[in-house]
Amino acid sequence: MNFNLSQIPERLSKPRSYGLTMVMDKGLSVGEASNLISAAGPHLDIVKLGFGTAYVTPNLREKIELYQKADIHVYFGGTLFEAFLVRNQFNDYIALCKDYGIDYMEVSDGSITIPHTEKCGYIEKLTRHGKVLSEVGSKDATHIIPPYKWIELMKAELEAGSSYVIAEAREAGNVGIYRGTGEVREGLVQEILTQVPAERIMWEAPQKSQQLYFLNLLGCNVNLGNISPQEIIPLEAMRVGLRGDTFHLYLDKQA
Repeated sequence: MNFNLSQIPERLSKPRSYGLTMVMDKGLSVGEASNLISAAGPHLDIVKLGFGTAYVTPNLREKIELYQKADIHVYFGGTLFEAFLVRNQFNDYIALCKDYGIDYMEVSDGSITIPHTEKCGYIEKLTRHGKVLSEVGSKDATHIIPPYKWIELMKAELEAGSSYVIAEAREAGNVGIYRGTGEVREGLVQEILTQVPAERIMWEAPQKSQQLYFLNLLGCNVNLGNISPQEIIPLEAMRVGLRGDTFHLYLDKQA
């Protein structure tokens, strides 16, 4: 940090397995990615190349290598995985990841229906090639999954080899673990946490109010995803109690 300040909570340092910030890159240029690393690289753990943007992004290889040289993990959005799968190109997807040096992979079923045992099979296969993040929850706001089912799916995917399970929210934060208004489905979240370790869950939380909820609930080292590039520094300040929303959260709680 740039100067001394007491009563700041201890953030785990990079490389870390918990307290992750995952950012969604929806088509940044190489220059913008470079600026992002300069501005916020020390606070950025993982970049997701959102949905299928990798297919149409110019200078893709150069950008991926830029992130990787800065010790930032990169992975393709789950929608791209599904696009390969629905076209019977699963092995091509593996080859793509190898070609670009991608060692994080997302397995999701938000756009197509995959029997869960089959989904777990894909997770198992991909763990031979890198770390797997598997997404649980529907992108369809009308499809409400009961808490017991969330827990069942998450536990099965972790057992299949996922390093993290992603709690679905989409880029807007209005489905899955959230209501259409963006409000957290608190009962669902708290029930999940009774049986799934918090450090193995990546909570998609694009909205500030959602980030604040999880910081209050789980502390500064909670895994948060789908953060916009412009919000990394504001989020890090909020994590350590240096934003109005969390200003009093850690005061008088440590020497």
